Amino acid sequence: MQENIQEAQGELAVRRAKLTALQEAGNDPFQLTKYEVTATSAAILADFEGYEGKTVSLGGRMMSRRVMGKASFLHLADGEGKIQCYVTRDDLGEEAYAAFKKYDVGDILGLSGFVFRTRTGEISVHVQSLTLLAKSLLPLPEKFHGLTNTDLRYRQRYVDLIVNPEVRDTFLKRSQILRLIRAYLDERGFLEVDTPILVPLEIGAAARPFKTHHNTLDMDMYLRIETELYLKRLIVGGLHRVYEVGRIFRNEGMDPKHNPEFTTIELYQAFTDYKGMMDLVEELYKHLALEVTGGLVITYQGKEIDMGHWERLTMVEAVKKYAGVDYNAWATDEEARAVAKAHHVEVATDATRGRVLLEFFDAYVEEKLIQPTFIYDYPVENSPLAKRKPENPLFTERFEYFINATEYGNAFSELNDPIDQKGRFEYQVAEKLKEEPESRAEVDYDYVTALEYGMPPTGGLGFGIDRLVMLLTDSASIRDVLLFPTMKPTE
Repeated sequence: MQENIQEAQGELAVRRAKLTALQEAGNDPFQLTKYEVTATSAAILADFEGYEGKTVSLGGRMMSRRVMGKASFLHLADGEGKIQCYVTRDDLGEEAYAAFKKYDVGDILGLSGFVFRTRTGEISVHVQSLTLLAKSLLPLPEKFHGLTNTDLRYRQRYVDLIVNPEVRDTFLKRSQILRLIRAYLDERGFLEVDTPILVPLEIGAAARPFKTHHNTLDMDMYLRIETELYLKRLIVGGLHRVYEVGRIFRNEGMDPKHNPEFTTIELYQAFTDYKGMMDLVEELYKHLALEVTGGLVITYQGKEIDMGHWERLTMVEAVKKYAGVDYNAWATDEEARAVAKAHHVEVATDATRGRVLLEFFDAYVEEKLIQPTFIYDYPVENSPLAKRKPENPLFTERFEYFINATEYGNAFSELNDPIDQKGRFEYQVAEKLKEEPESRAEVDYDYVTALEYGMPPTGGLGFGIDRLVMLLTDSASIRDVLLFPTMKPTE
């Protein structure tokens, strides 16, 4: 490690000396403000017949160079791809060619020349003029190994993008996925909106928020942990199909599936229910799989996932299928707790039948859900914003969907009864304060007021963009799909 540091420091000194010489000769590359680019490597490689013999101007980074006396070859990466360039002393002139030979791999170049094919058949640019646009003072990682240290890759994403083309492809696909989702929703009459990131109160939800302080108003504020309550206010206001691509912040742990800030999409549609949201999810995910990967069967971390087939199970059915216990056979809470004890499932001493069902699901079911599966009809105990099932008020019209034993999204038939909502909010806050007495959780009474004006029956859905991108790009960690994941600073 120490040898690598000393080598980099030595290279830095050499490159700084080259920069100083350029500046003293009146050729400071950092003074240049513009370079006219007329083509890209990708366009030339895709349409050689259209470009052959034509003069083009390219700008990009020199990724390699091979000097052969009076002629040289280099590869230029321009953000669209990489193309070979042929440079000769006869074309540039002796002085310019000598200067070129002092350039370093990593330097940013502008070059102009005509498109041709070499004797070996490689599409190339025959350079007739060349300009140093920016000096690279630090060397790129060794070309055969690239930047492989994952911690360093996440910290220096700029280097990662330069030397690892597959990383660039991941983030191009991330952008494509967002465009496809927006287009899908826009075509179905949804309106994209923005809601506050800074909110005035800590709600009673389980997620812990980040806290800050507004100096002018002299009040504590919180970074949002969801976009739900503001979006449903818009449903009340008559915007009957809304969605937001939103950054969410949760002051919680980090692992390969969790980052403190992440991106979600929440959408709400009036006059439908959670079954309508279920259909939307299935259609959308099939569409995304086809557009991004070219097929409905994808591979994720060595497992084949069939995005064309989605199973639908109630939570009661799933627990019966995978744990072999039947919620409907439990006559009392006490009996449910006894069944849990017999199966070595830990539950609270005052756990209700609904809570016991949830614990069985966590212990036996989730890890089995490899293929796309909707789990619906959740106990009311953990669904404070979902509408109760009319035929069984102990359950709510809610679903989550799972792929590769991971939860990907959450949806409800939204609760629109303000009296029921107020009671559930107050219960939720009371439970939060019992668990965390120092919490400043409050009931969002303004949202209750909004419901008192009347909200139509509404289906709501929220899902994480980051996990979806992981799935469609076969990425193992959430850090692989965030350009700048949260990292502890180095000393």
